[in-house]
Amino acid sequence: MAARTTIITCAITGSIHTPSMSPYLPYREEDIIAQSIAAALAGASVLHLHVRDPETGQPSADPTLFARVVARIRAGCDAVISVTTGGSAQMSLDERLAAPLAICPDLCSLNLGSMNFGLFPMAEKARDWQFDWEKPFLERSKDAIFRNTFADMERIIGLLGERCGTRFEFEAYDSGQLYNLAYMLDKKIVTGTPFVQFVMGILGGIGASVENLVFMKDTATRLFGDAIEWSVLPAGRAQMRLCTVAAVMGGNVRVGLEDNLWSGPGALSTSNAEQVEAIQQLLGTLFLETASPDQVRQRLELKRG
Repeated sequence: MAARTTIITCAITGSIHTPSMSPYLPYREEDIIAQSIAAALAGASVLHLHVRDPETGQPSADPTLFARVVARIRAGCDAVISVTTGGSAQMSLDERLAAPLAICPDLCSLNLGSMNFGLFPMAEKARDWQFDWEKPFLERSKDAIFRNTFADMERIIGLLGERCGTRFEFEAYDSGQLYNLAYMLDKKIVTGTPFVQFVMGILGGIGASVENLVFMKDTATRLFGDAIEWSVLPAGRAQMRLCTVAAVMGGNVRVGLEDNLWSGPGALSTSNAEQVEAIQQLLGTLFLETASPDQVRQRLELKRG
């Protein structure tokens, strides 16, 4: 029997960090494309994708921009592309769905519920803001909720599943959201083998610790047995530590500048590929092989697989 391989997802830019936080965060179209292809060549088999306004770096839901970026990434590598349906907490559901419905990707992210999504502490740090939108964008999260009701989730799954044959990267920000997924599996809203990301370290969700990772995995095992693919998405400084623990536990991993800007104390990551190379090295030290894009397509039951 072949050894199980580890799926590396790389989240390229996201909608959490702002350009003033790192000169290496890609927000121009060319930079997102270049960093995505470089991350894939470094060993990421899944690319989790947001786009941004190329002039200001503000999170964008523009379907035309998404289509151009996705097409050029696909032309440059074979990685699976997971297009966000989360966008940012300050977008409507229709805005968040516009690009996925236009592109019909194999894989999309899906947040498993509504939650407080607190970015405002990042606005408290003194810094030279490049753009006027950045600090207010972060501050508004103190009085905002990321919305994904059961009706919203059912709508996303129905539209993308029926129209596009899309599968999902389910993002669980706390243990209660795993029960949301269990409910949708029971009601046949979700079918097949779910791919679940344990999102840890976002203010409003579960904290990023080894104990909480074990708790999330134990909860998932009680609910789903072995009938899921699971991965960990740790935010900030816990990224590499918890990814390593998850890999030892038999899970998959996610890295990237969406989740963490740092490669070590006081040292900014210079690219997404740098983080992919770092987790590749750690996995190699543990004698773990990484999954190819074709292996991912087979395991996640993607349409092109």
